[in-house]
Amino acid sequence: MDNKPAEQLRLTCGGDNCNTLANHSEHPVAEGLLERILSSENLRAALKQVERNKGSAGVDGMLVTKLREHLKKHWQKLCASILDGTYRPSPALRIEIPKPNGGKRFLGIPTVVDRFIQQAIMQVLQTIWDPTFSAFSYGFRPGRSAHQAIYQAQKFIRQGYCWGVDLDIEKFFDNVNHDLLMRRLREKISDRRVLRLINLYLRSGVIVGDVYHETPEGTPQGSPLSPLLANVLLDSLDKELERRGHRFVRYADDCNVYLRSRRSAERVLSSLSRFLLIKLKLKVNRKKSAAGRVWERQYLGFSFSTTLRIRISEKSLKRFKAHIRELTRRTRGRNIQKIIEELRKYLNGWKAYYGLSQYRSLFKELDSWIRRKLRCYLWKQWGRCGYRELRRRGVSRDLAWNTAKSAHGPWRLSHSPALAIALPGKYFDALGLPRLYVRTT
Repeated sequence: MDNKPAEQLRLTCGGDNCNTLANHSEHPVAEGLLERILSSENLRAALKQVERNKGSAGVDGMLVTKLREHLKKHWQKLCASILDGTYRPSPALRIEIPKPNGGKRFLGIPTVVDRFIQQAIMQVLQTIWDPTFSAFSYGFRPGRSAHQAIYQAQKFIRQGYCWGVDLDIEKFFDNVNHDLLMRRLREKISDRRVLRLINLYLRSGVIVGDVYHETPEGTPQGSPLSPLLANVLLDSLDKELERRGHRFVRYADDCNVYLRSRRSAERVLSSLSRFLLIKLKLKVNRKKSAAGRVWERQYLGFSFSTTLRIRISEKSLKRFKAHIRELTRRTRGRNIQKIIEELRKYLNGWKAYYGLSQYRSLFKELDSWIRRKLRCYLWKQWGRCGYRELRRRGVSRDLAWNTAKSAHGPWRLSHSPALAIALPGKYFDALGLPRLYVRTT
């Protein structure tokens, strides 16, 4: 990738077309918003972010690594077409990815050029909309995170609001009503060119296989603009919850409301379902939505114990163990160093998120379980050489012989004294396997 400073890529349209709003702070949504989006400073920031995010190619096959060179050659013409209203976005490439529960999630991958333009739009619109969003909205907002959402939920629960309403909106990103969304956007955006450009992106369609499909509703996951548009639409839900005086936490389309009694929780679930259907034309998934004790539900991969401490949900733990089993499956036939490299990437990311759990002993148990899986993996690889490998690693002759000739299977033997001696925790530490549990003083 070209590592030259971004300033060397002159993302301007010539003249003053893209830089006419030097003093834009007083009227950030007045006519001229498109020029602010197309300003050199904003475009350079958008380009850096798209390159940082990487991602797959869209329908045109262009990779992110080719974007900078493409813009050097074609930006003048592209910018002019955006300004005069003749630009037409390409359809998004729709792909399916498996969901943890066995279903499928549809992602729409715009071309890298469209990702770049959408990123530029999002950056400016975010400065307009974000200050007006609820304090209890945490998803896809600068300076906010899922961890903050969990801590806020815990705060409400400790105040005595131990009944939760778990709202699951059915296929939210696929069912966003374009007319309602555009109506919301017009409340703060008066530049019709920007509104038209956003509407073009919403209706640009998708390619499934080799077939084009129109998109009369929805905003595709995978688009840089979609998370902000989701917050714009669902801000109506936030404002309704605030008007009613409810305690709630929302992260994108995942919303939990906290109340003091079962009766209140069931009543709120019913009334919010009606509100979403009538006001936002969104359906609540009745199978996944429920009112219950907070320790019976999960939120963003976490749950709460009866002592109101944060813990990892059972579903998240099952997914974790299933993934570790897949990485350490015997039939993969990889050497231990390759396995540990894969584990290191996964475990570091997993720990960064689930390290929020206030049950530290669980991480110690998981560390032990992972190392046992690796001992089992190595024992299977050694096969008939098991005795020799045990002796080479310091196991006594009798213990090595009894272990090698044992009728027990590999999983049982992975917990044996011989393998603990031959493959101690320090052995895996030296290979670079991270530990989930780190003792703090």
